[in-house]
Amino acid sequence: MLWPELGVVLVSLALIAALYSSVGHGGGSGYLAVLSLTTIAVSDSMWLKQYAWSLNLIVAGLAFWHYRTGGFLNRGLVVPFLIGSIPMAAIGGYLQVEGSAYDVLLSLVLVFAAWRLLWSSNEEKEVVRPGSYLAVASGGGIGFASGMIGIGGGIFLSPLLILRGWANAKEAAAMAALFIWLNSLSGLVGSSLSGGIGLDLELFVPFAGAVLIGGLIGSKYGSEISGQAGIRRLLVVVLLIAASKRVMGILGI
Repeated sequence: MLWPELGVVLVSLALIAALYSSVGHGGGSGYLAVLSLTTIAVSDSMWLKQYAWSLNLIVAGLAFWHYRTGGFLNRGLVVPFLIGSIPMAAIGGYLQVEGSAYDVLLSLVLVFAAWRLLWSSNEEKEVVRPGSYLAVASGGGIGFASGMIGIGGGIFLSPLLILRGWANAKEAAAMAALFIWLNSLSGLVGSSLSGGIGLDLELFVPFAGAVLIGGLIGSKYGSEISGQAGIRRLLVVVLLIAASKRVMGILGI
């Protein structure tokens, strides 16, 4: 990959990292969308997933550190979700799922979640924690789906937590960051067992630098500056972007 393509990609990755990290996400779906338009897209889809998971580890790690430092992590809530998600993300990462019907269904789910968040943005919901079995089952389903499509799962977890009233926006962001980091690692391990590691360090290092800068800016803004309502609105934007990227992929745009 040569300039100016590399420059455009780096700027795009930094912007995606800033936006996604502000709501505790790693940006995997955005990285996949950008990288799929580059010359490295000729690589097997599994290798593109590995780039996305690896960049997720950097950005979600930054988001988790900022939100945890801000006191927004509820350990009792996050553990059951992780128990269900981590092994299922590894299984999902081992599998490869293709098909436009799957992409259409996923896009509809993301748009619906964004609409519900936007519609309920002014509602003050009392937080009621889920039971352990329900949390484990929910985490397992999200982890499996995330592993199959090569993302960390935050685009599913955050709206679920907020819409069900299981957490407020910043608690959901803190939890999503840890969830994404561990699921990305699990997915990366699963894919490496399936076909090995295919990262090119000459490409990955500048990619990592770009998302590091974006992730630092976005996670600091989300955890320290933006309010709860602001995080919800940012999450709506993230969900709509993730959905639109998949729709454009289906249409070949």
